[in-house]
Amino acid sequence: MASGNSAIRGSRVGAGPMGEQDRGFHADRIAVSYWDAKGNEVVRYFAANLPDEEIPETVDSPTTGLPAGRDKDNPPSLSKLEPYKTHLAYVKERRSDEEAAQLLDEALQQLRARRGQAAAK
Repeated sequence: MASGNSAIRGSRVGAGPMGEQDRGFHADRIAVSYWDAKGNEVVRYFAANLPDEEIPETVDSPTTGLPAGRDKDNPPSLSKLEPYKTHLAYVKERRSDEEAAQLLDEALQQLRARRGQAAAK
C-alpha cells in the first residue's frame, strides 16, 4: 500500500464538522406564497421578524413574467400593456421628420466627402 494516502480525501483542510455551531446561526424565516394569472405559485422567503407592511404585495413570476399577488383567487393583472419598442421607435419619438431629413443630409454629405478624399489618395 502506498504511503501518503489521505483518509479525508475530498475535504478541505480545516473543514471540520458541519453544523450551525460552526457555520453560524440561521435566522428564522417565513414563506410567503404568491400566484400569477396563470395559477403558478411563487414562494418568497422573508425574515420572520419583518413587519407585514414591508412584505411586498406583488412580485414578478420568474416563469411567466406576470405580476403575482398574495390572493390566490384574485391574482393581479398587467397594469399597462406596452408593446416592445425598437431603437428606431425611440428615435422617431425624439426627432421630427424635418430633423431626421436634415440629419440624413448631413450624414450623406460627410460620407460623400470621405469617399471623395479616399478616392483621391
